[in-house]
Amino acid sequence: MLNEILNLVKAQEKWRGKQCLNLIPSENIMSPAARSLLCSDFAHRYTARDRFYMGTRFADELEQFGEKIAKKVFKAEVADLRPLSGHIADWIMLTYLAERGDRFMCVSPEDGGYPGMWQNGLAGVLKLKIAAFPFSKKDMNVLVEQAKEVIHKFRPSFLIFGASLITFPQAVKELAGAACGVDALVGYDGSHVLGLIAGGQFQDPLREGAFALFGSTHKSFFGPQGGIILADREHGEVIKARICPAFVDNAHWNRIAALTLALAEMEKFGKAYASQVIKNAKALAEALYECGFPVRCAHRGFTQSHQAILDYGSYDQGRVVAERLQQADIIVDCAVRVGTCEVTRRGMKEAEMSQIAELMKRAVIDKEPSNRVKKDVAKLTCEFQNAEYCFA
Repeated sequence: MLNEILNLVKAQEKWRGKQCLNLIPSENIMSPAARSLLCSDFAHRYTARDRFYMGTRFADELEQFGEKIAKKVFKAEVADLRPLSGHIADWIMLTYLAERGDRFMCVSPEDGGYPGMWQNGLAGVLKLKIAAFPFSKKDMNVLVEQAKEVIHKFRPSFLIFGASLITFPQAVKELAGAACGVDALVGYDGSHVLGLIAGGQFQDPLREGAFALFGSTHKSFFGPQGGIILADREHGEVIKARICPAFVDNAHWNRIAALTLALAEMEKFGKAYASQVIKNAKALAEALYECGFPVRCAHRGFTQSHQAILDYGSYDQGRVVAERLQQADIIVDCAVRVGTCEVTRRGMKEAEMSQIAELMKRAVIDKEPSNRVKKDVAKLTCEFQNAEYCFA
């Protein structure tokens, strides 16, 4: 049994860790130093806000240090690293913002919004009434004037920006005034673009009218899987006081150690990293378009984020493409989003994006035998095995 378990882990490390070209925009890799902290003694330990547990002094210092760096990186007044995932960060925020029957607005899953926020997710669990932002799939963005009308008529308690399919900055600044007019608060789920925001290369929700920025820490942000909340002081201190024990008891201090180091890496290397992620996304999108792939938003330059979207009309059609690519060790999801987080972290630049587009063309459009494409994927990936934008 031991060998079976270890062999599965080794197979994963070899295939997904070394041989595959990973283009899933919701995944990234940690630096070796950050990854090593997940195996530290913190993995075994508890702390508690009421000081029930002894022996917590280093965990307490680590948490304070991590929050300090997070506040600096995101220019926030309050930071909390305890949410165990982006979804739990969303849950904390919605519970803080709303009571049963309250109304809120966000991007619909049909337009690329996060399904976990919608009727079958948190909105349904918390018995909230939800309305979608009017949205242009052509431009992949919120329709500002129509949204102002809906805000005025629907009178939500709060608005949540952000999405899973997010290629352009959203209209936080443009709609903050309309939200204020109906006494609604504005939040931003930055799960996908958190690393770009940290690097100062996307948009700055906390300066554009949002009281809080929250989400997961392992997509464009290159930390461990988990969540984070950044907020202004007025609301953030109240949120912090409510997290334990309602939403998080043991916050997994090995994860917080790794996240703290990732935050320090982002502080030092984030601007260069985020800038290259976006350059790579634009270059990959353009190269794919030239190869004949149906890349959305050509009229807008394809993307300003870490991902571009190939429009195959449905997830069923997208799955056919994703499975074809997987046979060649090129990994995407069934929405056929192509993300550049991980390949950028591994050191790839615009020249490699052209190579990736050609490999995808050979696999999908030319229908070249997957084993032949796979060999050239392996040649490319073997040149980029190390994490960059991190401490040596």
